[in-house]
Amino acid sequence: MPPGWGRRLAGMAKTSVPDFVLRPFEGLPSEPDWVAFREIVPAATATARTTKEYGARDVTVATMLPEGLAAMHRPDGTVLLGLQGALSSGDLSRDLAAALLAALDAEPGSAFAAAPADGPRLQDVLDLDVPFEVTVHDSYRYLADASAEEEEIEEELEDNETIPTVRLASVEHAYWCRMAKPFLRWARTEDEDDVVNAIARLHAKRESALELPGGEGRFLGMFRAAGLVVPVWELPDGTEAADVEQPIVELGKRLDKALKVKEPLDANERRARAGIISRQVTLR
Repeated sequence: MPPGWGRRLAGMAKTSVPDFVLRPFEGLPSEPDWVAFREIVPAATATARTTKEYGARDVTVATMLPEGLAAMHRPDGTVLLGLQGALSSGDLSRDLAAALLAALDAEPGSAFAAAPADGPRLQDVLDLDVPFEVTVHDSYRYLADASAEEEEIEEELEDNETIPTVRLASVEHAYWCRMAKPFLRWARTEDEDDVVNAIARLHAKRESALELPGGEGRFLGMFRAAGLVVPVWELPDGTEAADVEQPIVELGKRLDKALKVKEPLDANERRARAGIISRQVTLR
């Protein structure tokens, strides 16, 4: 990230390492979007607020902060929580909560890296009734504030391009992006085995693709991230986010129907499932 950020890095006291938590964001509003912020969205922000016990303070949750920092109290008074920094212990939620609380108590201009902590988790610190309202950005300009200290990096931020990404409006927690090709990634909250089985049922019947104006959006596989599974589709060249809005609704109906089926997989579905599992990867 761009240099020149005025900050005071404060170290966190190391304590006993908590047990590993597979789904660190479980229980937070829009858990799949928290996972997407952590693993697949380059530049986005969302709304959060601490509970009355922790001051009822507004917090901007961000995908990324400079140099992998976890929290910042900017000179303009805004407090940011960054999700894409290094994982410090087995419970990311607890580490992030410690950094957030430190930033809230610190003087403007302070910044904090994540470190193992024994305090409360985000689920204890944040007001769970406040919606996690996502804004996807096309650059990292959201990191700049209005202080004179930050003016020198505004042009550099503006030129720092991100992977084009759009959060779809027709279904929840699905993100279109354009890399070498356009892709769709859809974070799911259902049990991993249930999602794999449901897509295997669709795949065996040749119903796992997105029917798009430019052709089929081919199901590629899925990955695990922060305890959730994220199916991925490769889209035809030239497919824009708007082209996917209605087809993903139709696919969602087929997927929901398949998720309700409880009978054992037949031979074709088992073969489809084996192929999905062989391509599955885990992110952190």
